[in-house]
Amino acid sequence: MNTSIKTRFAPSPTGYIHIGNLRSAIYPYLIAKQSGSKFILRIEDTDQNRFMSGATELIMDTLKWLGLDWDEGPVIGGPSQPYFQSKRSEIYHAYAQKLIASGRAYADPTPAEEIDAYRKADQAAKIPYLYRNHRPKHTPKWQVGLPLRFKSDPKPHKWHDEVMGDLKTGPEVCDDIILIKKDGMPTYNFAHIIDDFEMGVDLIARGVEYLSSMPNYLSLYEALDIKPPRFLSLPHILAPTGNKKLGKRDGAKSVTEYREMGILPEALLNYLACLGWNDGTEQEIYSKSELIEKFSISRIQNSGARFDETKILWQNGQWIRKIVAEQGIDALFPRTLNFWPESSQNHSENYQKQVLSITYDRLKTLSDLRSMTNYFFSDPKIELSQITTNKFLKKLSEKELSHLLTQTIQTLAKLDHWSEQALQDALNQLLAESGKKPAEYFSLIRIAVSFAPFSPALHLTLHVLGRDITLARLSSVHTVLVNY
Repeated sequence: MNTSIKTRFAPSPTGYIHIGNLRSAIYPYLIAKQSGSKFILRIEDTDQNRFMSGATELIMDTLKWLGLDWDEGPVIGGPSQPYFQSKRSEIYHAYAQKLIASGRAYADPTPAEEIDAYRKADQAAKIPYLYRNHRPKHTPKWQVGLPLRFKSDPKPHKWHDEVMGDLKTGPEVCDDIILIKKDGMPTYNFAHIIDDFEMGVDLIARGVEYLSSMPNYLSLYEALDIKPPRFLSLPHILAPTGNKKLGKRDGAKSVTEYREMGILPEALLNYLACLGWNDGTEQEIYSKSELIEKFSISRIQNSGARFDETKILWQNGQWIRKIVAEQGIDALFPRTLNFWPESSQNHSENYQKQVLSITYDRLKTLSDLRSMTNYFFSDPKIELSQITTNKFLKKLSEKELSHLLTQTIQTLAKLDHWSEQALQDALNQLLAESGKKPAEYFSLIRIAVSFAPFSPALHLTLHVLGRDITLARLSSVHTVLVNY
């Protein structure tokens, strides 16, 4: 991509950012960065009825968390500030006056009840409802308190979409849309056209649901004598079933929820960038820099992509291991601080890092730490049923189990060094002497010290737990077993 392409993300501060919203930020960001241009953040906050306090801050925090830093926008500023639509009313009103002066906009005094009656009458007559067919003959001078409508000039339109290809419509879809509402705030239909022009945006990325409005947008571009930017329509993200748009009932979560699950920003960025795009290879794990380098508009698919949360979890696990492999445990540890079990608070950071170093390769999310590591920080409840019903141990008698525990306690207590290698050698020796299968012997010791469904390699687990805790837990289980 040689040509500089300035792009934007223009969310409405009406709630949490969801997966579909976020992809409309990721692709423009990648396009802008690949072309060496700028990525704008603009807040479209003209719908005051849907405004949610704190939503703007949440949007900015989410983008920063993902590494999608904007070059112009709130906080940063830029040549086209302000970047809040609610603060740009004078600009919109100036363009409105141009349309009024050219005869392409008019104040609409028609009461809402009358408009509703027009709609119902058209429905009863089984004809499409178009407001232009009910355009008032006499209109007053426009002022705040009256909606301002576009005076459409119905005609066919043709345009090119970067994903959907060459498109066209007939004149029947053009209508007198509202440009400015009664409260003086512009509609999205009007404001985004002006803002994108004023801010020098070269390409607009948004969902395919906006395609039906394109004829009206093109009419507005023409009436304002504005050259349209390039358009990129993103197909819907589909539910796992593939037969409908993804919704909350289908397991869709907000970005905030994924953060709270312990999904890494690298993983979520990776997954969403590849949800409807690929570079033509088998590669699945991409860093942000690789995405910027390899992203291509031509590789965006023009059909919906199925959402698959299991893929997010898999990629997150891959990213956890990638960070450790490339940067070490010290790089991963700060990201885990909010995900440890409460019992970890009484232990040192160094001890937590030791636990992390032997458990990270099993993590799918950082929140898995809460359930997977609790036994490292507090003594687990002894539940003999985990031993007596274990598929490898249930055939062993209490006497056999007791003997195995006794031998293990005696051998481990005599170790000169509580090192990983010394523990591995001792356990292998005990296994050989026991005459039992590895699954039998190692399962017993693992359950006795953790009472967890699984643990890291046994010698690593014992090494981190330490001599005193290991021997104390084995002895406690042995005592309970003898008295069972």
